[in-house]
Amino acid sequence: MSESLKIALLGYRSHPFVGGQGIYLRYLSKALVEAGHQVDVISGPPYPDLDPRVNLVEIPSLNLFEAKSHHAWALRPRHLKSFSDVFEWFSMLTGGFAEPYTFSRRVAKYMKQHGHHYDLIHDNQCLGHGLLTMQKRGVPVVATIHHPITRDRELAVQAAPNWYHRLLVRRWHNFLRMQKKVARNLNHVVTVSEQSRVDIAKAFDLPDSGIELIYNGIDTEIFRPMEGVLRQPYRIITTASADQPLKGLRFLIKAIAALKPDYPQLELMVVGKLKEGGQTETLLQSLKLEDSVSFVSGISTEELVHYYNEATLAVSPSLYEGFGLPAGEAMSCGTPVISSDGGALPEVIGDAGYITPAGNSNALASAMRELLENPERRAQLSQLGRKRIEETFSWEVAAKQFTAYYHKILNQDKQTETTVPREASSDVVGAINAQQVYDHANN
Repeated sequence: MSESLKIALLGYRSHPFVGGQGIYLRYLSKALVEAGHQVDVISGPPYPDLDPRVNLVEIPSLNLFEAKSHHAWALRPRHLKSFSDVFEWFSMLTGGFAEPYTFSRRVAKYMKQHGHHYDLIHDNQCLGHGLLTMQKRGVPVVATIHHPITRDRELAVQAAPNWYHRLLVRRWHNFLRMQKKVARNLNHVVTVSEQSRVDIAKAFDLPDSGIELIYNGIDTEIFRPMEGVLRQPYRIITTASADQPLKGLRFLIKAIAALKPDYPQLELMVVGKLKEGGQTETLLQSLKLEDSVSFVSGISTEELVHYYNEATLAVSPSLYEGFGLPAGEAMSCGTPVISSDGGALPEVIGDAGYITPAGNSNALASAMRELLENPERRAQLSQLGRKRIEETFSWEVAAKQFTAYYHKILNQDKQTETTVPREASSDVVGAINAQQVYDHANN
């Protein structure tokens, strides 16, 4: 086994039920511990649900999304002592999203005292300025970029109903300027699919050769076929943020509406939360599908696995995915999958599912009709999907690849430190001297 490392995994918002980034931190930290490393997850709220062997370091924020009253009244006099608190509050008040920036500042402050305890720092798509501060102090910093959020912004702008909403979308995504700058100045960047590597290189102006590819894993022991659970013959399941255009839920809903006359018992379960008064609710009302589409959120992993096992089909209609964890989880449960060709989804699905053009509700409806009518084909895809996940995607494989990558960059950094010539640039010498001062101050 490779030498054990002390690793700090960073997540500005890490609960598994707020998105794929929380799921990534949960399973990667567990896999790294099982590979023999010591792992601290350093997270802002809402905090993650972690393996007991993983230590959680909480970095409090204002957590304005969870404010009991309007976020405008969340600032207290004690917060005025903190620039990060005031900036987070003011940004939210003016329609911005400051959590990546303020979290990175808070972590940089924490690491000023505790950074020497870690062999390296691994960020999960925060990409805040604080990462560059930590890198300058001499601790190796790795950043996982799942996909460039520029795609989210583009699709959200396209879906905005008027100029005012387009302005709000651009204001919300203002943090992208920071992420582009930080990504270009980080020494070590990792992504989760070949599609993401190409897109990140283009969006952030990086050479794709400098971006490491390590696929996500699926926990095949948890996401598994369950004995004794009967498939509901007309239930479709999907995972989607209801009013996030990127997820393409509206196209799946329109496909359900097209199939409903021939399959009146057809039902769609959405793992996600319905926003009252949002575009999805309006669409459901206009298509008279309120009684045929249900939403579940805040469920446990075991409940999610049970729902996958009950569904006849799982559909991933996303316009773009940097990887596509829900599709992989459904396949691992033996649920036949229909997917769009958005982003990296074809890399995950391979030949073990149906792939349709992104944003095409007619194609989704056609694929669902074919599989609803063909139980033998569903059974075949069930076996193919499970086999593909077991053989190609697992967290054990990901942990081994990350271990090799961590040691590679640590050795590179050591060689750089020992081979800097006397004629080196003042910037490099200054960085080394600064690290020597930092190490001395913390010994």
